[in-house]
Amino acid sequence: MIGFGSLSRAMTLGFVRDKTALFFTVLFPLMFLILFGGIFKDQSAPRSEVVQIGEVAVLDQLPPEARQQIDEALDVVRSTDRAAALEQVRKGDVDAAVEQDGGTLILHFSAADQVKAGTVIGLFQSLTQTASLRAAGVSTPAVTLRPEAVEDESLKAIQYVTPGLLGWAIATGATFGAALTLVTWRQKKILRRLRLSPVRTYTVVAARVGVSVGISLVQMAVFIGVALLPYFGLQLSDYWWMAIPVVIVGTLAFMSIGLLAGAFAKTPEAASAIANLVVLPMAFLSGAFFPLDGAPGWLQGLSQVFPLRHLVDATQAVMVRGEGPAAVLPQLGLLAAFAIVITGIAAMLFKWDDV
Repeated sequence: MIGFGSLSRAMTLGFVRDKTALFFTVLFPLMFLILFGGIFKDQSAPRSEVVQIGEVAVLDQLPPEARQQIDEALDVVRSTDRAAALEQVRKGDVDAAVEQDGGTLILHFSAADQVKAGTVIGLFQSLTQTASLRAAGVSTPAVTLRPEAVEDESLKAIQYVTPGLLGWAIATGATFGAALTLVTWRQKKILRRLRLSPVRTYTVVAARVGVSVGISLVQMAVFIGVALLPYFGLQLSDYWWMAIPVVIVGTLAFMSIGLLAGAFAKTPEAASAIANLVVLPMAFLSGAFFPLDGAPGWLQGLSQVFPLRHLVDATQAVMVRGEGPAAVLPQLGLLAAFAIVITGIAAMLFKWDDV
């Protein structure tokens, strides 16, 4: 325990005194949180944009309460120029255009965006059914339409920005920390001295893991603390604490990548380049910076290979989506398995000295 404590203290002091590592591990990702959180803090889910061509009785004759509900889901703009309205739909400037020809409601949409088209078609199908009931003399339909978004109104962009950027910060800190420490210690012959010292190998490993996990938990506390400020308005779910084991296992997974990079690299510059080459593209392809819901199917499938995707998804699930601990067990298992396999490969390539 004396050796573990001394090594942990030395590693922590080395990290704190290294201003570059401190900046890129904590402050640099935090800058992105403040930037994205400030830009998108008032952003809400966009309504579907629809152009109403001429008189459309289904919309114009809606009761006030029904019209208010529809206005929450649709942004209706009136126009008398049919050709211009259809051109807007073709270009993707609006989601649909609607016109009425006698008893027929004609909805023009673009097949290029199936998601928006499906949303608008579903709303207008409900509208026509309600209109048919009124025409049949049924004053109170058996089923009334109430368009609602699946997200709570309080679910702002900060709810998604915080877990995503936190995952990226953890990945960056753990990967760079492990890679640069291993290469630097090998260059300065510290590994050789530790091998010849009475300190056991597992004590050195435990100290390095403990310091990395501690740094990740500090990152988590800082990110959540800043995002909870009234300016950003983060709202944590009841199971937010489950993000702690997710962060710990995620740190181990990315430490393994750093160990593998450190095993290959001969200089700190090379280790940094390898870590950047792995972590930065992974951040864009794993939903850390922006959601992948609209990405092609092949890209969404590819992202499942990356540990950062599972770290971000699990953190979002328990921090903001309100899912219970059982929901993130698959991601925890995948991250743990990834850490074990990559650490095993790194151990086989590990060298105490460059010679």
